[in-house]
Amino acid sequence: MATMVVLGSGIMATALSFPVTENGHEVRLVGTHLDREIIDSIQKTGVHPNLGLKVNENIKAYQLEDVAEAFEGADVVMCGVNSFGIEWIAEQFKTLLKPGQKLLCVTKGMRADEDGTLHLLPTIIQNALPKELVDQVSWNAIVGPSIAGEVAVHHDTCVVFCGHDQDDLDYLADMFRTDYYHVWTSLDFVGHETGAATKNIYAFAAGFAKGMLEAAGKENDKYVMYNYSSAVFAQGAKELIHFIKLMGGDPNTGIGLGGVGDMFVTSMGGRNVKAGTFVGQGVPFSEVRSVHMKGVTLEGVAAISVVGKALRALTKRGVIKEEDFPLCRFLYSVVEEDHPLEMPWDKFFANLK
Repeated sequence: MATMVVLGSGIMATALSFPVTENGHEVRLVGTHLDREIIDSIQKTGVHPNLGLKVNENIKAYQLEDVAEAFEGADVVMCGVNSFGIEWIAEQFKTLLKPGQKLLCVTKGMRADEDGTLHLLPTIIQNALPKELVDQVSWNAIVGPSIAGEVAVHHDTCVVFCGHDQDDLDYLADMFRTDYYHVWTSLDFVGHETGAATKNIYAFAAGFAKGMLEAAGKENDKYVMYNYSSAVFAQGAKELIHFIKLMGGDPNTGIGLGGVGDMFVTSMGGRNVKAGTFVGQGVPFSEVRSVHMKGVTLEGVAAISVVGKALRALTKRGVIKEEDFPLCRFLYSVVEEDHPLEMPWDKFFANLK
């Protein structure tokens, strides 16, 4: 039996405790300073209030002040915060991570230097730690189309565990594999993490068509702009694969679970799609941010802001061309400059005439 400690008790991190505990392993779920009510509910009733389900019996919940106890003797450590908490969790790991532990990251996103150089979030954690500790920890991540609630209620889910050492990946995959949670492994860590980070960018655009139909009073029409949405999805897929190549990953990764597969499920709904729906209705994004979705965490929009700005810097340096990533650049203008929703179709599909 192995022991996994999870720092961050959101719905995805908690949902992933289900297959692990059902395989006989122990899970210690630690809440952040924002998760006190969640942990209190689990400790008192066994129910995760946001997931709406009772957790399995061999899950033990800890408040943040007991984090050192929770980490004691753990074999696997899961980074379970959202992308906005990555710098915070990096600071915690300075004292909590121990040599020999296997880190498993479910947090997706990017950061960028002023010159546009992009960094995956596990790199942000590594940069905060002593190099000797980084070299003694196994770095791995989960990618692929996963809606947390579906995992928790045992709907078939297919994912990829990516990392740098096949033996470590096999160990982790065996911890999680069940008859509903299907795991493949890959050593293309950069490619899979890049796909998982950039798919959120294009989920925002998935809401445009619905919003446009609502604005025109045609939300109940027989014809619902699937053509529009499919073309946007296809251009997003092209750019996701281009990002993987730019970051040094295998472009073929983009056509699998960690690329377009993940982008598809993210485009089906959620907060980023909802934000895009408001834009489709004609609401300037500054108003969406400050009024309609004030205080709502929008990881896709955050990715657009980070990556879109980086693209401009990379273009000035000559790393990429002005015509590269036209959809991402357009989304950046929508999010940061309140550009109206005038899709630059003629700039898409550059390999076609």
